[in-house]
Amino acid sequence: MPTPTTKDRIKAKQEKAQPWNVVVLDDPVNLMGYVTMVFKRVFGYSQEKATTLMMQVHREGRSIVWSGEREKAEFYVQQLHSWQLKATLEKPE
Repeated sequence: MPTPTTKDRIKAKQEKAQPWNVVVLDDPVNLMGYVTMVFKRVFGYSQEKATTLMMQVHREGRSIVWSGEREKAEFYVQQLHSWQLKATLEKPE
Protein backbone atom coordinates (compact mmCIF):
# COMPACT_ATOMS: atom_id res chain seq x y z
CA MET A 1 0.00 0.00 0.00
CA PRO A 2 1.52 3.38 -0.96
CA THR A 3 2.29 5.83 1.80
CA PRO A 4 0.62 9.24 1.65
CA THR A 5 2.76 12.00 0.21
CA THR A 6 3.33 15.26 2.03
CA LYS A 7 0.93 16.93 -0.40
CA ASP A 8 -1.77 14.34 0.42
CA ARG A 9 -1.26 14.81 4.17
CA ILE A 10 -1.47 18.60 3.87
CA LYS A 11 -4.65 18.34 1.79
CA ALA A 12 -6.26 15.98 4.33
CA LYS A 13 -5.27 18.24 7.22
CA GLN A 14 -6.67 21.33 5.47
CA GLU A 15 -9.90 19.51 4.64
CA LYS A 16 -10.30 18.43 8.26
CA ALA A 17 -9.62 21.96 9.54
CA GLN A 18 -12.05 23.56 7.09
CA PRO A 19 -15.35 24.49 8.73
CA TRP A 20 -18.46 22.53 7.82
CA ASN A 21 -22.02 23.86 7.75
CA VAL A 22 -24.97 22.24 9.47
CA VAL A 23 -27.99 23.02 7.30
CA VAL A 24 -31.61 22.54 8.35
CA LEU A 25 -34.16 22.10 5.57
CA ASP A 26 -37.82 23.03 5.67
CA ASP A 27 -40.39 20.28 5.98
CA PRO A 28 -44.19 20.24 6.03
CA VAL A 29 -44.42 18.33 9.32
CA ASN A 30 -42.71 20.22 12.15
CA LEU A 31 -44.30 23.31 13.64
CA MET A 32 -42.31 26.54 13.87
CA GLY A 33 -42.41 26.59 17.67
CA TYR A 34 -41.06 23.04 17.78
CA VAL A 35 -38.15 23.88 15.45
CA THR A 36 -37.30 26.92 17.58
CA MET A 37 -37.33 24.77 20.73
CA VAL A 38 -35.03 22.19 19.10
CA PHE A 39 -32.51 24.90 18.12
CA LYS A 40 -32.49 26.18 21.69
CA ARG A 41 -31.96 22.70 23.16
CA VAL A 42 -29.41 21.35 20.66
CA PHE A 43 -27.30 24.48 20.20
CA GLY A 44 -28.13 26.45 23.36
CA TYR A 45 -29.30 29.40 21.27
CA SER A 46 -31.30 32.26 22.71
CA GLN A 47 -35.01 32.52 21.89
CA GLU A 48 -34.22 35.37 19.49
CA LYS A 49 -31.48 33.55 17.57
CA ALA A 50 -33.46 30.30 17.42
CA THR A 51 -36.51 32.15 16.10
CA THR A 52 -34.45 33.99 13.48
CA LEU A 53 -32.96 30.72 12.19
CA MET A 54 -36.36 29.00 12.23
CA MET A 55 -37.87 31.85 10.18
CA GLN A 56 -35.03 31.56 7.67
CA VAL A 57 -35.78 27.84 7.31
CA HIS A 58 -39.49 28.63 6.92
CA ARG A 59 -39.08 31.45 4.39
CA GLU A 60 -36.05 30.31 2.39
CA GLY A 61 -36.41 26.55 2.74
CA ARG A 62 -33.05 26.15 4.49
CA SER A 63 -30.71 27.77 6.98
CA ILE A 64 -27.10 27.28 8.03
CA VAL A 65 -27.60 26.84 11.75
CA TRP A 66 -24.00 26.11 12.77
CA SER A 67 -20.48 26.05 11.28
CA GLY A 68 -17.35 24.44 12.62
CA GLU A 69 -15.24 21.30 12.74
CA ARG A 70 -16.57 18.28 10.88
CA GLU A 71 -16.83 15.88 13.82
CA LYS A 72 -18.96 18.28 15.86
CA ALA A 73 -21.03 19.16 12.78
CA GLU A 74 -21.77 15.46 12.22
CA PHE A 75 -22.82 15.19 15.86
CA TYR A 76 -25.22 18.14 15.48
CA VAL A 77 -26.75 16.66 12.31
CA GLN A 78 -27.30 13.40 14.20
CA GLN A 79 -28.89 15.30 17.09
CA LEU A 80 -31.23 17.19 14.73
CA HIS A 81 -32.25 13.91 13.07
CA SER A 82 -33.11 12.49 16.48
CA TRP A 83 -35.55 15.43 16.87
CA GLN A 84 -37.02 14.52 13.44
CA LEU A 85 -35.64 17.59 11.64
CA LYS A 86 -34.24 17.38 8.11
CA ALA A 87 -30.58 18.35 8.40
CA THR A 88 -27.49 17.89 6.32
CA LEU A 89 -23.78 18.61 6.36
CA GLU A 90 -22.19 20.81 3.69
CA LYS A 91 -18.75 22.16 2.87
CA PRO A 92 -18.75 25.94 2.61
CA GLU A 93 -18.44 27.24 -0.93
